[in-house]
Amino acid sequence: MARGFFITFEGGEGAGKSTQIERLATKMRAKKYDVVRTREPGGSPGAEAVRHVLLSGAAEPFGPKMEALLFAAARSDHVEQVIRPAVERGSIVLCDRFLDSSRVYQGVTGGIDPAFMAMLEQVAINGMMPDMTLIFDIDPAEGLKRATLRRGSDATADRFEKETLAIHQARREAFLAIAAAEPERCIVVDASADPDTVEDVVTATVFAALEARASERNRQVAPV
Repeated sequence: MARGFFITFEGGEGAGKSTQIERLATKMRAKKYDVVRTREPGGSPGAEAVRHVLLSGAAEPFGPKMEALLFAAARSDHVEQVIRPAVERGSIVLCDRFLDSSRVYQGVTGGIDPAFMAMLEQVAINGMMPDMTLIFDIDPAEGLKRATLRRGSDATADRFEKETLAIHQARREAFLAIAAAEPERCIVVDASADPDTVEDVVTATVFAALEARASERNRQVAPV
């Protein structure tokens, strides 16, 4: 059975990742792709148990290193229980956040040593790198406005939404730096456009990548 395709969706708060994952999954299923939609933190029973601890801020008093360890533990379970089996059986996995969020949130703005983060990442993903990462780029002020509208003004901001605008700006710059350093994997999407326009870009980008991979596979198996 052919290997599946692993796509991660990254970016700051309120960038519209969840909306676009839902729309893309609907289109892919209409074309008979086997799609697994998942998220981080969470995605597997073990990881979901850690999700509330992280997003509620319960782990925050213990510092960013503890948060990074919890994210890594959740990610390891998620990879081995959900992502790897799905990819190995040929599914398309769409994941809302993955390793780049840890690189940015705990590594860059958490101030954790890059060598420590790299070691943690290696253990957590165990070789399961995304085939493609879409980085949704938006001005942090606009993103936070969208996040507030999404959850409702009376609801409490989560552990990461509540931080200062300067921190959110640093995260935006860190995501863009990752995209610049790994252009073969990462594609930046202008998330400031209306959802339908963003959807068109995402759809075209993903389906072009799948078609290119199918063409390459056909060339490899074609008789000489």
